[in-house]
Amino acid sequence: MTAGEITGDTFEVFGTTAVLLVTSPDAAAAARSIADRLLAEVDLACSRFRPDSELSRLNAAGGEARTISPTFADLLAAALRAAKLTGGDVDPTCGRALTGLGYDRDFAAVRAAGDAPPRLTGPVGPVPGWRQVRLDHDARRVRLSGGAQLDLGATAKAWAADRCAEQIASSAGCGVLVSLGGDVAVAGDPPPDGWRVRVTDDHAAPASAAGQTVTISAGGLATSSTTVRAWTVGGRPVHHIIDPATGEPARSCWRTVSVAAGTCADANTASTAAIIRSAAAPAWLHDVGLPARLVRHDGTVETTAGWPRDDGPWEAA
Repeated sequence: MTAGEITGDTFEVFGTTAVLLVTSPDAAAAARSIADRLLAEVDLACSRFRPDSELSRLNAAGGEARTISPTFADLLAAALRAAKLTGGDVDPTCGRALTGLGYDRDFAAVRAAGDAPPRLTGPVGPVPGWRQVRLDHDARRVRLSGGAQLDLGATAKAWAADRCAEQIASSAGCGVLVSLGGDVAVAGDPPPDGWRVRVTDDHAAPASAAGQTVTISAGGLATSSTTVRAWTVGGRPVHHIIDPATGEPARSCWRTVSVAAGTCADANTASTAAIIRSAAAPAWLHDVGLPARLVRHDGTVETTAGWPRDDGPWEAA
């Protein structure tokens, strides 16, 4: 890309770092305004960490039906779609499991607290399951059954990145990249050489960190990792990707999975499911035709479906 074409902005949102890039400097202020408005709507709809969010009120409703906003209805529909596409591997009813592990506030506060005692004394067991979320999207009514408690962490950021990119490109008529904690969506006409994205375990890592730089021109790219949102409970290392079949952090042969897809939401769905599916993930990703980069705990890399060659931990930055 030619110097001067791209205008960027970096800011904090959802307890992580957001990056907003546009191909027209004249569109930068309007793009940031659109992003701020949409991201505020998403936070009010589905934050687990604010008592006034629609998600928190629904979790506390004791199974009673609630009327919800169009934004929350769309977010729930996206989460249920992810669950259906993955056979329940990416499940939005992991809220109680995460709370039981102490992840009931912004992650910076969880990490700062250090080792915490377990909050659940009995067996955890499978999560209630996505079919316990009874959503009437047209009427914007939803009810939770079976003791389900929602967490949309597996899909909401990616959905928000897609929505921001789409609306900014449509409004400003330029190319746009939105990254929310490493969940990347692009829309509009890309730069001449495409959008260059550094793929690492941690989106906030410096450019010198082990990883790979890839180029995308449309759709989305997402990375799921067991190494970044990780903490200890009762001396036991845990992370935020829950296996719905056990209600426990997924035990995977992969520490990080990155996927490219038609949307960031689909990429994030696939990367999360791949962590949970462990050794079965490469064959599944190949079958569904999704390019992916899967990193084992020793740093070695496997790729699928046309992802650019990657020599793993020995690759130069």
